Amino acid sequence: MASGRDVTGKGGIRQKLIEQWNSQQEEKGSSFRARLVELPGSADQQRSQLLGALQSGSAEYDVVNLDVTWIPEFADAGLVQQLPDELVDADVIPSVAATAGWDGKLYAVPFNSDVGLLFYRRDYLKNAGVTDTELGKDTEWSTVQRLIGNVSDAGRSTRDGYEKGWTTQLAPYEGLTVNGIEAFASAVDGLRLTDGAGRYTGSAQDLKAGLEELRDRTKAPYTLPDAGRSDEAESLGDFADGRTAFLRHWPYAYRTLYQSLTDQQLGVAPLPGKAVLGGQNLAVTTASKRGDAAKALIKFLTSQESERCLLDAGFAATRLSAYNEDGLACRAAKAPGPATPSAESTDRMPRDDQGRPKYARDTLLPALQNAVQRPRTPLYGAFTQTFTTELRRLYADKPPSDARLAKDLHAKLKGALPHT
Repeated sequence: MASGRDVTGKGGIRQKLIEQWNSQQEEKGSSFRARLVELPGSADQQRSQLLGALQSGSAEYDVVNLDVTWIPEFADAGLVQQLPDELVDADVIPSVAATAGWDGKLYAVPFNSDVGLLFYRRDYLKNAGVTDTELGKDTEWSTVQRLIGNVSDAGRSTRDGYEKGWTTQLAPYEGLTVNGIEAFASAVDGLRLTDGAGRYTGSAQDLKAGLEELRDRTKAPYTLPDAGRSDEAESLGDFADGRTAFLRHWPYAYRTLYQSLTDQQLGVAPLPGKAVLGGQNLAVTTASKRGDAAKALIKFLTSQESERCLLDAGFAATRLSAYNEDGLACRAAKAPGPATPSAESTDRMPRDDQGRPKYARDTLLPALQNAVQRPRTPLYGAFTQTFTTELRRLYADKPPSDARLAKDLHAKLKGALPHT
């Protein structure tokens, strides 16, 4: 099974689940064993590696863990097998289940999901005189900007290290695409830049509205300058170091940030406006000669119990039961915790009385249910490269007007994708 890096660390929950499946196979007398191969590099580099390996037949992968945006491309290229529809049942979160197919057929099974969230410093808000430091689902960007003004005024005179209101991922890679799509979808409700066949369906008018929203969100008075060069790791580090009061990031940051911050310091809320759905789905390669065993492995890794294990470890689970069924527990593999009964736990993440991450049911699950997808097209690589290249012009020394940039982006996307 080929996959990107496990954000729960070396020997993390994915590896533990693989080991549990292997133990079950041994108990059954089966000769099959699974081996997890972690691919190096960024998501874009991993995509290139997998495409090259599967097209050339140079790697004998049976199962591949694909970013949700890659499913149409790998399916359209004939690199992954069509799967039985029953592998994705009604327990899978509907928005997440919608990432697993292409052209009316199922090609993958959701493994772990992802969604943009807003992390913030409760203590910074309190020090700035904000009495209610609990941000909720109705928080708007205008509210965040007002709070940034409060914190910035207090921060300049009372706290070393604080620089700007918020940070996110604006370097020219997929992070900028995600931030752009979130702004565009927030500005134009129901915006879809591609149709069910992957054809471009946008308009210059809609693009202009999205660019205006993105420009407003990332104004210099609010945004850490380093955000323009930041990816997930760098923006997370800047926030953890206290340089900003707000951070747009993914669910795994919840566990990471709580290793150094307390519940009195850190808060998390749904991202204002629309948030992008991320995550990875498991598919069986067309070249696999062990298809039945590969499907059995996928069924185990995406079962109710395995999804609860993924949630407990810090991933966003794909099944409703992981969030809602109190009788469901992670027995297939233990989530990160103390090495011995006497050892101090390295897991400082707040949990509810059922052992789930404290924010899982009331914040993470609704965010996943309301999230939007990036454009679905077999030419997603061409889309995202075009999109990020044009969006970077917003941050040039002499940026074009929103109308000019919208017109250029519209023309470039029509050239990169089939269109109606």
